Amino acid sequence: MPIDPRQRVLAAVCAIGLLITIFELVRRRKLKEHYSVLWIAAGAVILIVGLNYNLLYTITQFIGAGYTSSTLFFFGLFFVIALCLQFSVTLSGLETRQKNLAQRIALLEAKREKRPSDADPGGPF
Repeated sequence: MPIDPRQRVLAAVCAIGLLITIFELVRRRKLKEHYSVLWIAAGAVILIVGLNYNLLYTITQFIGAGYTSSTLFFFGLFFVIALCLQFSVTLSGLETRQKNLAQRIALLEAKREKRPSDADPGGPF
């Protein structure tokens, strides 16, 4: 089943636009390289599948899906789950770092309160 050339061009333009946007966000330091890996992979997959419909059709037959749109939806959902997992791992790390920082601040404040003040001579004389 051949794909309309307009659809192929639209998929390629969208994928290239996504890749350019990702690279520009990384260049401007609005997106860290660590987070850009999944987005670059998604853009590359969209570009490859958009230009090669036979590959999408083969994958659809291999996984046993009824339609190529089902395959695209499945992989889109997989991408969202992978993105959520990446954010969860990052959030867990930040939570641990925040807890450790709060504990260090509490220890420093406790140390400061125990130490005699420089203004107080320390005795009745």
